[in-house]
Amino acid sequence: MPTFRHGKNSQFTIADSGAVVRDISNTLKSVTMPRSIETLETTSFGSTSKSYVIGFSDSTISVEGSFDATIDGYLSGLVGNDTASAFVYGPEGSTSTYTKYTGTAFLTSYEVKGGVGDIVSYTAQFQVTGAVTRGTY
Repeated sequence: MPTFRHGKNSQFTIADSGAVVRDISNTLKSVTMPRSIETLETTSFGSTSKSYVIGFSDSTISVEGSFDATIDGYLSGLVGNDTASAFVYGPEGSTSTYTKYTGTAFLTSYEVKGGVGDIVSYTAQFQVTGAVTRGTY
């Protein structure tokens, strides 16, 4: 029988510009990590169906959270940083045996947003460079 877990326990850490690992989970409302595999078409004349081969894998990470000046300092320091930052994403939380995804990524977009009648928030997008490794805590 499957074991389901609530998303409220998710954990996301990212290394700041000084390579210090920072847990920003307590400000986050969502983490999205789509992973894709490039497919290259190999169909030739005379074929009646398309054919493909597998190419490179790709992944990005999008986070959304409530603004905090300390977290803003960490993420602002990554804007334009040409060194990829280590990340760990635990969608179930960080309890021993729970799934985690690790790798390195560049911050490609960081936006702070405030409005009348709303809490100040932020979004950040990361481009993963290299492989994403699936393991456990």
